[in-house]
Amino acid sequence: MPNSYRNYSKEKRQERGKKAVSNSVPSIAPCVRCAACCRLGVEWGVVDSAPKVRMLAGERHRERVITASEEAKYLAAGNDLLHDVSVVLFDTGMRPEECHRMKWEFVNWDAGRFGVVLIPDGKTESARRALPVSARVRASLEKRWKEAGEPVEGWIWPADTKEEHINHDSLKVQHKKALKASKVRAFEVYSIRHTFLTRLGESGCDVWTLARIAGHSNIKMSQRYVHPSADAVLNAVSQLGGHKTRPNGEMTLGTGEEAISETHSDS
Repeated sequence: MPNSYRNYSKEKRQERGKKAVSNSVPSIAPCVRCAACCRLGVEWGVVDSAPKVRMLAGERHRERVITASEEAKYLAAGNDLLHDVSVVLFDTGMRPEECHRMKWEFVNWDAGRFGVVLIPDGKTESARRALPVSARVRASLEKRWKEAGEPVEGWIWPADTKEEHINHDSLKVQHKKALKASKVRAFEVYSIRHTFLTRLGESGCDVWTLARIAGHSNIKMSQRYVHPSADAVLNAVSQLGGHKTRPNGEMTLGTGEEAISETHSDS
């Protein structure tokens, strides 16, 4: 057996040429793909746990949280299509492929505060859900809707592809150009979903609500985004009746900052 891949590659190059080397040295890609499939299995509730593959420094991965400053620079550097698609991803946490398949008939302008988008397709019941949109998502979609002639149905992001709508490859070049122009550290498009869910967890959202918004069928997928603070734990416990009575005999009524206190009397 060779002592190292370097020596092994050198020997193979000398024996059969450069092409033989690339075909002979094992690749980590199948392992990464297998781990990804297992994580999907956990999300879909098929398996209980998934193996962890530790990525080397510099490897591309999805679990990068994009800062607000980076988000602003990235959106400013992108063209109109990339900007609008990214705004939807940043403010709804959709999976990229869910965003790509959006249709006008699944947009309800009157529901919620700024409207609601229905995700009708998915491998699990949890993936099929309704998501409220933000003010800027409403503005981006409404502008595009009016420019398209206010259609009743059809793809929101039509494109000259086999699917007749945009896909991962459609925005690959624009994504790279935006990263280069904005000088933002490289990230995968899927990192936008991870960023949204991380921000949602940090905002104090409970794990069950986060799972519903994310479309997770297994609560374990959502737990990594939720880290209750000490104040959140204290506030939760304080809601119990017995925890509202202070050691000095005073009872705190209400949960606001200006709590009303009354002193117990023996009368």
